[in-house]
Amino acid sequence: MRRQPASADRDLRRRVSVALDFLAWMDQRGLPLAALAQEHIDDWIAGATSQRRYLIRYFLKWTTSRRLTRELTVPSTPSQEPQDLLDDDDRWRLLQRCLTDDALPTDVRAGGAITLLSGLSTERLCHLTPEHLKFGDKHAHLVLGRHPVLLPPRLAELLRQLAEQPQLRPQLSRAHPGPQWLFPGMVPGKPISTHGMTQKLNRHDIPVRTARNGALAALAAVGSRRGP
Repeated sequence: MRRQPASADRDLRRRVSVALDFLAWMDQRGLPLAALAQEHIDDWIAGATSQRRYLIRYFLKWTTSRRLTRELTVPSTPSQEPQDLLDDDDRWRLLQRCLTDDALPTDVRAGGAITLLSGLSTERLCHLTPEHLKFGDKHAHLVLGRHPVLLPPRLAELLRQLAEQPQLRPQLSRAHPGPQWLFPGMVPGKPISTHGMTQKLNRHDIPVRTARNGALAALAAVGSRRGP
C-alpha cells in the first residue's frame, strides 16, 4: 500500500484547520451555510493576517458540490510582496495627510489615521461605535480594552463628527435600534465590510496592510524600549 507523502498530509490538515476556523467565524456571526454570500467571503479574506485563509476555497468547493452553499469566489492567493512594512517616514507623512487634508472623506481620514497610529485590524475598525469613544475635558480616548488609546485632537474631532452623523435605518429596526456604527455600510443598520473599508482606503493611497504592519512594528519597538 503506497503511503501519501508527508507534505500531502500536512496540506490536508491545514485545509481542515482553516475550514474549522471559518465555521467558528460563521458561528460567531450567526451565519448558516445556506446564507453564506460573497460579501462574507470577502470579509473573511480581508481579515487575513496571512495567506492561510485562502485555503477556504477547498472547503467551499466541497459545500458547493453538495449544494450546501451557492457558488462563491475565493480570489487567487496573492504573491508575497518584498516590502510588507510601511516605513516610519511614509507612515507619518500619510498620517499627517489624514489629519489635515480636508479633501479626503471624513471616514477615510479617521479610518486611515487609526490604522496608521494603532495598527487596529480592519475588522475591528469597521465595528467601532460611539461607545468606543471617551471624551474628557482635555483629552479624548479610543477605548479598545483595558488600555484606552489617547487620540490626537484632530483625530478626536474626526471621530466626533462620525459619531454625530445621522444614519439611515430600515423602518423595522427603528423601534429596536441596533448599534450606531462610526463606519456604516451601504446596508442600513450594518457597518461597512472589511473588504469595502480596505478598498476605500487603498483607493485614497492608504495601503492598509503595510500601514497596519508598520504601526504594529513601531508599537512593538516602543514596547521593547520600555522593557518589562
